[in-house]
Amino acid sequence: MNLRKKSVLIIVAVLFINNIFSQNNTDFSAWFAAELNYKLDKKWTFTVQEQLRLKENVSAIDTYFTQIGATYSISKNFDIAAAYRYIKENDNKGAIQGYDDFNRIQFDVIYGHRMDRFSLKYRLRYQMKNELGLSEADGDDPNNQTRFKASVGYNIRRWKLDPKISAEIFNRSGSAVNSKNDFSKYRLTFGTSYNTKKMGRFGLFYRFEKQLNRTIAQTTNIVGLKYSYTIKNKKKKK
Repeated sequence: MNLRKKSVLIIVAVLFINNIFSQNNTDFSAWFAAELNYKLDKKWTFTVQEQLRLKENVSAIDTYFTQIGATYSISKNFDIAAAYRYIKENDNKGAIQGYDDFNRIQFDVIYGHRMDRFSLKYRLRYQMKNELGLSEADGDDPNNQTRFKASVGYNIRRWKLDPKISAEIFNRSGSAVNSKNDFSKYRLTFGTSYNTKKMGRFGLFYRFEKQLNRTIAQTTNIVGLKYSYTIKNKKKKK
């Protein structure tokens, strides 16, 4: 990698680090994920993921969850996906504390293509989240979100840690608490990954998350680690 590319990466890293320490009403979080993919054929891929998220400057558990999902490839560039997530969310504020149980269902439409050494991907997601064992009359506030994410990666010659940048915007549907649709938050992410032939893929990212349309808007700086392993179905030759 030449000097110019190294300089750009260093400048981006410095800006991200500076941002962490220059915001008011901020939190620092860490996300850890392990994922197993089973590629049945060219069309179907099934996924199981476990994830742990820490909050309050990495001093307390925020959530941990199990997610199962499937992706279907319609064409070379176009995929659809669905997933179910069972969430344990740590409520450590107020008089009654403990872990609350949540369900989340999500549906994705994904389009990706390449331009020279750039890879571009766009994802539209609709998700529905609600608390288990609690009706809306009892205080459950369903959290339905529409999300749009755009990402771009760049393949650097003779360099295995290719950079990837993405931006995502969230729009929350009306509910008992929030009676109108509005943009609830956005995320900016910078990351990279390292793929090995035998051990799978290791990913690292920094994410900046900012709430919108709130009286007190929370800002969260997130560092994430992800491990992913893929098993391919081996068809027996006749």
